[in-house]
Amino acid sequence: MGGSSGGGAVGRRTFLAGAVGLVTAATLSACTFDAGPTPTTRTPTATPTPTGTPTPVPSPRSMVRSRWSHDPFARGAASFTAVGATDQNRIDLAAPVGDRLFFAGEACSVEQPGTVDGAIASGADAARALRDVAVGGERIAVIGAGASGLTAARALIEAGFTVRVIEARDRAGGRVASRSSDSWPVPVELGPWTIAEGDDAFRQQLDQAGVGYTTFDRIDDVRTSAGATVTASPVGADAVTSAVEWSSGGPHDVTVDRALTASGAGALSTEKDADGVSPADWLAYDLGARVAPRTGASSDRLSAWNGGAAESGDGIGDFIPTDGFSEMVEKLADGIDVLTKSAVTQVSYTDTRVGIRLATGESLTVDRAIVTVPLGVLKGDALSFIPELPLTKARAISILGMGTVDRIWLRYDEPFWSSTATVFSTVGTDAAVARWVNLQPVTGDAVLVGTIAAGHASAIAELGDDAALAAVLPSLEPFLATPAEGTGPGSPTPTPPSST
Repeated sequence: MGGSSGGGAVGRRTFLAGAVGLVTAATLSACTFDAGPTPTTRTPTATPTPTGTPTPVPSPRSMVRSRWSHDPFARGAASFTAVGATDQNRIDLAAPVGDRLFFAGEACSVEQPGTVDGAIASGADAARALRDVAVGGERIAVIGAGASGLTAARALIEAGFTVRVIEARDRAGGRVASRSSDSWPVPVELGPWTIAEGDDAFRQQLDQAGVGYTTFDRIDDVRTSAGATVTASPVGADAVTSAVEWSSGGPHDVTVDRALTASGAGALSTEKDADGVSPADWLAYDLGARVAPRTGASSDRLSAWNGGAAESGDGIGDFIPTDGFSEMVEKLADGIDVLTKSAVTQVSYTDTRVGIRLATGESLTVDRAIVTVPLGVLKGDALSFIPELPLTKARAISILGMGTVDRIWLRYDEPFWSSTATVFSTVGTDAAVARWVNLQPVTGDAVLVGTIAAGHASAIAELGDDAALAAVLPSLEPFLATPAEGTGPGSPTPTPPSST
């Protein structure tokens, strides 16, 4: 049989994919969110840069977006199991180095990788492991003030240790992000933004912080490029499941793409039915609108053995917060000494101490440390370890993947779409946005939330606001109400959103 089944254990969870750093209340008009050290708000230029044929879809009044590949403190949204990786790599990543250096974060979780629950559980595990070897009065550093780091820090403080949390950003929260404004009906969550039934640890933290949430009644509307509503076919998901099952009997791991080809499961007919959709279209739909948004990975990188491609769910949960997830972060961070705007550039360790050097040139020495920086940062060269990390840990960092998912929120004065469904998606097109969530039935306001995944996310992250808007709006064309006379190809490019 093939490798272990880490991807299969995740089930319905709230994934970190698309997450960004915590931002306090800010004006949310048209803006870009780079998730870097200092997020900015700006108004797009007067004339958007056109990309291809102008779209009849109107531009929103306001826009907020994330750009994960531009975030120096994350370098991606959440980990995924790339081809060749197994549960053992996550175990190796989480393993302490001696009894001085400990590691935590969603990428260290075998049971719940890529999720908020995984980050919380990993932080608690690292705190327990450190507590087992430390003695009272020791000084502990926690590198990273995300859900994992804050969980570890709080557990250690409660155990009587002196703890300092070191955070590169100018706020705590890591990849949990809320932006609040009176001009939006709900907090704009650019990280995890819905809650699933299985999010036990996450929901417990939300409940303790008094964060409210409401049930999200999911109603899907799948349309062709011509705007015809069609019944979603399971043929694509069935092909992926068949390919994954085939791969488990192979001598070595392969990508999902390779499994689809070699098993024959992906050899689906391209003949269109009466709606203009072929079985091959449904396979592309499943990979682009289900697998990619949940993992942040394209099927030519995702492990067939352990990538969870056959698991259900696309990252849209059962509840939507009515309060910001940042309130949970504030509760976790309450009373914890968090040193912000302090990127760690070097960690040196011996049998007796850990030295930490900051980008500011300052340094500090502690007895032990827990490293909770994202996998994407560990993959880069911004943080070095002296001596170098053990080979097994270095291999885990190298072979595990860091997925890319971005979120884009659009606010309109009035809905232009013809559907009353809460989830929009298209089949038979290579849409830039995998799925749109229509929040109007929930909030009464014309708000759409789009998820951009894998290759599309990487490409659009390279664009400025206006070009990015021009790239994503065409995916909404199938949901237009009866177009007004004069709209369509050749019509003037919509004006960009303006500051309010």
